Amino acid sequence: MAVFTEVSPQEAAGLLSNLDLGTLQSMHGATSGIENTNYFVSTDKGDYVLTLFERLSYEQLPFYLNLMHHLANRGIPVPAPQANAQGEILHTLKGKPAAVVTRLKGRNQLAPQAADCAQVGAMLARMHEAGQDYPHQQPNLRGLAWWAETIPVVRPHLSADQAALIESELAFQQELARSASYKALPSGPIHADLFRDNVMFDGPVLSGFFDFYFAGCDTFGFDIAVCLNDWCIDLDTGAIDPVRAQAFVAAYDAQRQLTDDELVLLPALLRSAALRFWTSRLWDYYLPRDAAMLKPHDPTHFERVLTLRRNQPWSYQRGAAA
Repeated sequence: MAVFTEVSPQEAAGLLSNLDLGTLQSMHGATSGIENTNYFVSTDKGDYVLTLFERLSYEQLPFYLNLMHHLANRGIPVPAPQANAQGEILHTLKGKPAAVVTRLKGRNQLAPQAADCAQVGAMLARMHEAGQDYPHQQPNLRGLAWWAETIPVVRPHLSADQAALIESELAFQQELARSASYKALPSGPIHADLFRDNVMFDGPVLSGFFDFYFAGCDTFGFDIAVCLNDWCIDLDTGAIDPVRAQAFVAAYDAQRQLTDDELVLLPALLRSAALRFWTSRLWDYYLPRDAAMLKPHDPTHFERVLTLRRNQPWSYQRGAAA
């Protein structure tokens, strides 16, 4: 979350009034994130998040907002998009697409333990199951095709060793995507960005997933890998914590049993998730956009993660103690 487009209290109050969400009492911009403008707003009726979409189009956004609505209706704790009197959940503010969603209770768990990871793993599996009958289709817009387009753009900013690493990994992932085992992986709507700061805990209990604006249809294994590369690592080194990783995948596996192909390909998917975020962080770092509160992430973090996943692959052992 960040602020790219400044919204005045009067402008926010007008939209909230149109949605019958009460009288604005306070608002402040969110400092984290890199894609959209976000404000936390409170009214006499509740707490909400106001989002202005800086990159996503009016044509793309119904996929995300309706997915959140679909999941919420199936008992998955996600923010609920707020509708106007006509039932519309996609709005316009400052000439840009906008949405207002309920704000989840609690706070981020930024130093997760194995029990926290297990809760996220189990809820991720529930989310994948709940999304199986979601009728809309949209590819993961930060998937393989985007990596192939973006890596040549960021390559001039890389050292020779970095360029060799990123191009070698891209070639590996392109070959993987052509394989029969990859094509057999279960897939459907995924979150695709479920980092520690996109999950809330109310005390010790998981209270919800949010920020679905990178969601798309892709393999469930990729979603698991994205989580493992954030929830279950040492942030300083990028190394997998096997205790947390085992707890995460075991809890997921208990809710939705992983296929043999998913088990075999998980090390390769961990590499793909690392490549995705190294590429996007390079793009955001070297081709920045103006934002009042934007703090771009260090791209070298996922370079380290990718190097470790290549050199020290991790596999889930079903039935092993966490």
